[in-house]
Amino acid sequence: MSTQDVLQNLDAKMAKSVDALKVDLASIRAGRANPSLLSKVMVDYYGTMTPINQVANVSAPEPRLITVQPWEKTMVKAIEKAIMTSELGLTPNSDGVVIRLNIPQVTEERRKELVKMVGKKAEEYRVTIRNARRDANDAVKKMEKAKEITEDESKKCIDDIQKATDKKMNELEKIVAAKEKEVMEI
Repeated sequence: MSTQDVLQNLDAKMAKSVDALKVDLASIRAGRANPSLLSKVMVDYYGTMTPINQVANVSAPEPRLITVQPWEKTMVKAIEKAIMTSELGLTPNSDGVVIRLNIPQVTEERRKELVKMVGKKAEEYRVTIRNARRDANDAVKKMEKAKEITEDESKKCIDDIQKATDKKMNELEKIVAAKEKEVMEI
């Protein structure tokens, strides 16, 4: 394993963390209807837990409305149940064909709770990125100890690791700031 492998491995782990944060934050309700709110809702599809967007067409035709149109009419009840048991706090209205979810106006107090939730999620992913940095630094130090690389190469690689970490942390902060802004806007 070379220092290049360590850096590539680090970058892949950090990129996964940033992508996972984006997915997690998409499921936090910001007051505007967004089909990605339902991205984590799983439906019992003939005994298999399946994401809702794989059994129905999910769209947001209006700013405060999400519609879910199952591809099979028999799935309406299962989808309603999945939405009710999710942590979204939404109540589905169905006409037997289309499920409508009215997105209520978010109160100021709830917005502040959501911003705190965004902060907690962000901190989880910051820790993940720091852990990836620590693992990469440890790998470089082992390589130096085993005389696979020189002390100068080790220092340069550790500097590169820190630069990559800073870059991903900045990316993460931009995502978090954008989500907090979205949550706080009325």
